[in-house]
Amino acid sequence: MATFTKLQVLQVMQQTGMVPVFYHGDEKVACQVLKACYEGGVRAFEFTNRGDFASEVFVALMKFSRRECPEMILGVGSVVDAPTAALYLQYGANFVVGPYLNPEVAKLCNRHLVPYTPGCGSVTEIGQAQELGCDLVKIFPAGNVGGPSFVKNILAPLPWSMIMATGAVEPTAENLTAWMKAGTACVGMGSKLFPKACISAQEWGYITEKCRFSLEIIRQARAD
Repeated sequence: MATFTKLQVLQVMQQTGMVPVFYHGDEKVACQVLKACYEGGVRAFEFTNRGDFASEVFVALMKFSRRECPEMILGVGSVVDAPTAALYLQYGANFVVGPYLNPEVAKLCNRHLVPYTPGCGSVTEIGQAQELGCDLVKIFPAGNVGGPSFVKNILAPLPWSMIMATGAVEPTAENLTAWMKAGTACVGMGSKLFPKACISAQEWGYITEKCRFSLEIIRQARAD
């Protein structure tokens, strides 16, 4: 079962403004990356369901998180069907993210009061997701559907929307500031935050500093 309430999850995502998105088949590496992000100030982390035995890595990561990073809200991404969502909810996922909208996943997550954030690429899809009870929607791939201007234009007619941008998000002042100024509730960031060379060299300190830097940029952009 989830250890954080739906309200807690959504508040933390919005307050911190960033959710790292990561997958690795080695549970030891995944744990080190999670810890590095935690030390950098991250409090919501998405482990993607993208490889063989990903659920087994998630279980190990969840146990590690509860022991070593008690304030970290760990969720699962790349979920496309209800059975997979149910599996991860059983393993304690605090939120579920998908590349596209699946009404059955929304229904399942609503039943458990766990946030479901589906990928949307149009105003119609965002509206459909909201009708299904999705408080936070993901524009994906964010860079291809219109970038920051897409978010800004959506919020004009739909000002109540909470939007997470994933895809084309980078840990730079220019990029993060643009997303925040557009009105995104938070951003999801993957490969740019975790360079392959960095992971191979086990440079966990690099990840920690990138997280600190990114969160500070987000804070400054919102303050301005």
